[in-house]
Amino acid sequence: MASNNTQRSYSIIPCFIFVELVIMAGTVLLAYYFECTNTFGIHVQGFFCNDADLMKPYPGAEESSFIPPLVLYCVVAAVPTAIIFIGEISMYVMKSTREALIAQEKTIVTGECCYLNPLIRRIIRFIGVFAFGLFATDIFVNAGQVVTGNLAPYFLTVCKPNYTGMECRFNHQFISNGNICTGNQVVVERARRSFPSKDASLSVYSAVYVTMYITSTIKTKSSRLAKPVLCLGTLCAAFLTGLNRVSEYRNHCSDVIAGFILGSSVALFLGLCVVNNFRGAHSTPAKQKTEDYRGLPVMTFPRVESPLETLSAQVHPPAHSHSSYIYTHIPMTIC
Repeated sequence: MASNNTQRSYSIIPCFIFVELVIMAGTVLLAYYFECTNTFGIHVQGFFCNDADLMKPYPGAEESSFIPPLVLYCVVAAVPTAIIFIGEISMYVMKSTREALIAQEKTIVTGECCYLNPLIRRIIRFIGVFAFGLFATDIFVNAGQVVTGNLAPYFLTVCKPNYTGMECRFNHQFISNGNICTGNQVVVERARRSFPSKDASLSVYSAVYVTMYITSTIKTKSSRLAKPVLCLGTLCAAFLTGLNRVSEYRNHCSDVIAGFILGSSVALFLGLCVVNNFRGAHSTPAKQKTEDYRGLPVMTFPRVESPLETLSAQVHPPAHSHSSYIYTHIPMTIC
């Protein structure tokens, strides 16, 4: 028979294997098709031949950026994972935190010899939800880029249309045929995937998710500035990533703002709805707080001691302790 700190469940492992892992595998596979294949064709958007917003200088390949995609993706995936892993282990090592965690999240017994203790469950839950949201954000971004086909600020520089031909003879002529480009087709296709900004979306998703985890889960009073500095640092890094995309003419301001909104929305949805704002290990029961204030009146005012009362108490000390107790607990009235 299981103790008070254990709970028997025969469905958690099959549900994890046959439902959650299948959903995760499908998400990863869909992200792979968006990133590495040409399964989904990009919408060919028209343009004006002399559009100044599309004639910015070509900043070079993505690998030559100040924040290369490989470095960004590694940081976006590794930093929140490390923070969650270290944070959960550190809180579990603390005695008071461990007792609260065991009291609220019981050990799951899945068989005669299989146990899932609260630490393992929380690490898998938080990191798993984070990984799912990361791939989901990537899918949303790629879907938006494929459907809209929005042009990058350097599109005309790499497109190299024939300005002496019939299509671009007039300055304000709109070109609906996007196949008149004479530049490198790989670079031109890349220049058609500008909205929303992928780097901005992934960076702000990671920053918001880890910020919600730190503020809602880590309950320590040893340092008052560690949590705000860490949260603001991650948010600032995500913001600077978006600014870098604009300053290098790789994305428009609207692309970066849309990426920020998309990444923040996914992180907020997962934090508030899926993992219930990371609640479950360190929240104080509301029932205990209600019982503590049960004997107090419905509305009271704080007692403010004036200098005259202090002087009177020094000159005329109270006769006995009972009268002093009654005097101290008289509610202050408003004249």
